[in-house]
Amino acid sequence: MTTTIRKLAEMKRAGEKIPMVTAYDYTAARIADAAGIPIILVGDSLGMVVLGYDSTIPVTMDDMLRHARMVSRGASDALVVVDLPFMAYQVDASEAMRNAGRLMQEGGAHTVKLEGGVAIADTVRRIVDAGVPVMGHIGLTPQSVNALGGYRVQGRTRAAARRVLDDALALQNAGAYSVVLECVPSPLARLITQRLAIPTIGIGAGPDCDGQVQVFHDMLGLFADFVPRHARRYASLAGDIGAAFRRYADDVRSGAFPTAAESFTMNESLLADLRDE
Repeated sequence: MTTTIRKLAEMKRAGEKIPMVTAYDYTAARIADAAGIPIILVGDSLGMVVLGYDSTIPVTMDDMLRHARMVSRGASDALVVVDLPFMAYQVDASEAMRNAGRLMQEGGAHTVKLEGGVAIADTVRRIVDAGVPVMGHIGLTPQSVNALGGYRVQGRTRAAARRVLDDALALQNAGAYSVVLECVPSPLARLITQRLAIPTIGIGAGPDCDGQVQVFHDMLGLFADFVPRHARRYASLAGDIGAAFRRYADDVRSGAFPTAAESFTMNESLLADLRDE
């Protein structure tokens, strides 16, 4: 069954938890979709896990459009959410609307995601009024990592918690259909989830959010050197893939690959005249 924003609202009301994962290409989207994941996020985290940057800030609209097209072709039933990258929506609402429209028209997105709360609420309202569903993202907002002084948990003091709550309420009032809470203390995430009528999706925000999102590469163990505290590995594919590459290289070097089973035949008599040249 195709996931819609109405379905997500129904899941919250029914107390049904919402799993969400990132995907950045056609193959990953097909796998996640076939597994029944209801929401696939084409996150600007692709800058770090696919493009090799040290933050999401260098990611461009062209990057997001390219990967959105891959994922939208691979997802049949999942709701495809695509991040608006850094400076694609902060300059003014008109540019934000234009870029959100491009992600839907050119990228195949069903909805878009923006970072920020009170400060971008008017922009969110304009985009929603134009017919583009918006998922919010508050708490730790990676595009603001330099302003935040690093990747830090947000909302631990009363004043900071008040700001995060205000951001959540502002996004809901602006028409966002859901909000991601990233690196927010569990008690605060619980309070926000209780206060909002729209679903909350947590990443490092504890078990009481309406749903959870994880980065594809983190949960599958595609990087062996770093595991974020908020991630759980469900596989260790970096080791398995590396071992497979080594076995392949060994077989090529030894002549064990390819064999007749991986080769094609023909009537060799047809080559007789060629051998005589």
